[in-house]
Amino acid sequence: MNYVTKILLDELVWGESPRWHERKLWFSDIFGKKVMNVDFSGKAESVVDVPNLPSGLGWLPDGRLLIVSGDGRILRQDPSGLSAVTDLSKLAVGINDMVVDHKGRAYVGSYGYDVRSYKPDQEVEAWITLVTPEGDVRVVADKMICPNGMVITSDGNMLIAADTFAKQLVAFNIEEDGSLTGRRVWAYMEAGPDGICIDAEGAIWAATPNRGEVIRLREGGEVTHRIKVSTTPLACMLGGPERRTLFIVTVDAHNDLDVDTLSNPEAAQIKRGSRIEVVDVEVPGAGLP
Repeated sequence: MNYVTKILLDELVWGESPRWHERKLWFSDIFGKKVMNVDFSGKAESVVDVPNLPSGLGWLPDGRLLIVSGDGRILRQDPSGLSAVTDLSKLAVGINDMVVDHKGRAYVGSYGYDVRSYKPDQEVEAWITLVTPEGDVRVVADKMICPNGMVITSDGNMLIAADTFAKQLVAFNIEEDGSLTGRRVWAYMEAGPDGICIDAEGAIWAATPNRGEVIRLREGGEVTHRIKVSTTPLACMLGGPERRTLFIVTVDAHNDLDVDTLSNPEAAQIKRGSRIEVVDVEVPGAGLP
C-alpha cells in the first residue's frame, strides 16, 4: 500500500516526543521552548513554557505532566507551576527521551557525552536511568551508545529502547521494582532509530531520520511497512479515536543530527521548518507512551 501523509500542523521550530493523551497529540517544541498539544482538526495550543529545551514527556498516575528539560532536570507541572522532580545533570551530560510507566516511574535516556559531536566507533558511555515519582534515581541499563525513544508493552512487562547510533532496538524485562533485566537485541536496523511507538500486534514503528522514512518492523527485524516523508522524521506516535492514526514529527534537516541547526537554535527559530504529518494505518496503537 502506498501511504501518503497529510500535514496536520506546521511552522513549528523543532518538534519532538509526540504523545497521544486525552484525545490530543502532545509534543515538545524543543527550540520553541514549550510543550504543546494539537487536536484532530489542527487546532494547537501551548501548554507550558520550558526555558531549557523540553523533550520527553509522560504523565504521573494523578495526571501531572513530567517533562525532560535540556538542563538535566526532570520537571513536573504542578498547579503552582513547574517544579523539579530531580536533577540528572551531575550524572549525565545530556538527557533526551523518556517513557513513564503506570506507576509513575520514568525511564530516561541519559548520555555521558555530547551527541552532537559523536563519531562512529568512538568509545562512549550512555545508559537508561530510572526516576521514581519521589525523585530517587538509579541506572537500570548501561553500556548503551545513544538511548533514544522507548516504549513499554501493554502488559507492562517489557521495555524496548531505540539505541540510535547502534542501529538497533533493545528489549528488557521490567521487574517489579522497575529494574531492567534480560537485555537482548529486539531488532537490528538498516539505519538508526529515533522516536518509536508500539502497536497492538507488538510491532514497532520507528522514525529513521537518515532514511527520511518511518518503518514498521517485527521482532527480529522484518520490515512490514515503509512511509516516506518529505523532510526528516524524528519521532512517531499512534493515536486518534481508534489509535490508527500515525502522527509523524518531522524537521527540515539534512540528517538525524543536523549539527548546524542543533548548535544554532536561532536558525531553527527563523526556519520554523518542523511539522506534524499524519497517515492512517491498519493496526492500532498499544502500550506506552
